[in-house]
Amino acid sequence: MPASTAIAFTLNGAAHTVCDLAPTTTLLEYLRGRGLTGTKEGCAEGDCGSCTVAVRDSSGTMRAINACIMLLPMAHGTAITTVEGVENHPIQRQMADRHASQCGFCTPGFVMSLWARQPGEPADRQATTDRLAGNLCRCTGYGPILDAAEAAAAEVDGRPVPASPPPPAPGALDYTAGGRRYIAPTTEAALAEAIAAHPDATVLSGATDVGLWVTKQLFDPPTIVSTRNVADLSGIETRGDTLVVGAGVRLAAFARHVAETKGIAELMRRFGGLQVRNAGTVGGNIANGSPIGDLPPALIAAGATLELGHPGGRRTLPLEDYFIAYGKQDRRPGEYVRAVHVPLPGLARLACHKVSKRFDSDITAVLGCFALTLEGDTVVDARLAFGGMAATPKRARAAEAALTGAPYTAETVARAAAALGDDFAPLSDQRASAAYRLAVARNLLTRDFLERTAPGVATRLARAADVLEGEP
Repeated sequence: MPASTAIAFTLNGAAHTVCDLAPTTTLLEYLRGRGLTGTKEGCAEGDCGSCTVAVRDSSGTMRAINACIMLLPMAHGTAITTVEGVENHPIQRQMADRHASQCGFCTPGFVMSLWARQPGEPADRQATTDRLAGNLCRCTGYGPILDAAEAAAAEVDGRPVPASPPPPAPGALDYTAGGRRYIAPTTEAALAEAIAAHPDATVLSGATDVGLWVTKQLFDPPTIVSTRNVADLSGIETRGDTLVVGAGVRLAAFARHVAETKGIAELMRRFGGLQVRNAGTVGGNIANGSPIGDLPPALIAAGATLELGHPGGRRTLPLEDYFIAYGKQDRRPGEYVRAVHVPLPGLARLACHKVSKRFDSDITAVLGCFALTLEGDTVVDARLAFGGMAATPKRARAAEAALTGAPYTAETVARAAAALGDDFAPLSDQRASAAYRLAVARNLLTRDFLERTAPGVATRLARAADVLEGEP
């Protein structure tokens, strides 16, 4: 079947077709241009959640996403609901009855994040605060909002679920407007062909990074090739003792898959807000090469291998070798990130320590991810990877050497912490100074030692909702 040349989707139940808007038009711009102004623009970077809408795809899954950084062609083949399309839902009544809205600017986004929760999904206090981590209320109205969410969830779960058939599979899209082209194949062969034919194209996955280039830097690429609808890149499977994660797997799906793996589960819980995790992908977080991307340090410490695709064949390399320098990765012309292979034993040994100014939905200042293998009291293998400490995600080789072969004691850890000065010369920026970063990185090794050897010692701060629930 030939690719569609028009963007087709449903919006609040009505069919929409777009043929003449630039591919970098955001969904938010489209909605507000058609009078659907309940969807707000607050930050234009996927951080505040006031632009939240719900998207249903052909799998039937409902996801809350940020309309401000979702490019309009990404809506092709989906069903979109805005706050104007929500009718007589318990969350609307509960928000009003419990006075959970103050200035009101953020309220439609909160409503949509809570409306997108499917019946039967967790609705306890922690699950709700996790769901709302990507929604910011600057009037400090969270208490009534959380109460409204709990009451609405109980009401929704207690009534029959109306049938709502998912939209059909989207089909391929080859859309051109204003001299700009957006190509969204549905097979890996077609993706490889498109990337090879357009080596200078911007490869787009979830747009949680590229979307900011568009809204903040007015980025206007001549050609975009999307991996969004390529099913071959969207699977997670276990092969022997290795977890193989397709590049197109959304971060939210990956988080659910590793929810019982303690070391990485907490990191994924704090990985952006839910809207970001619902759009961003594992491959996208790796491919963009950010020095503060949260996933690469964790996967490097676990011993992951990266798989790159190309029309001429596939290539694998250790994940840490993919990152060459700031803005430069080992990806040859025509190559694309296909999958990441994560050793399950390394994932089981992993501990992650994220430091940021805000507990939820915040950019990392320093991330330390450590996988240690001990035989008795001796460290026989150590993999230490950091984010925010260099121009790329990077292993701490000198610190690893200080640990390996030595007894796992406070003195050994202190030597390894001192060796971090040989591994890193971090920069100062708006998130943290170089001295702060180095001190924090050293302290994280000490924290990790305490957590492994004295688990009863309190080493981490709890978020406010945890304290309210009486958790330590």
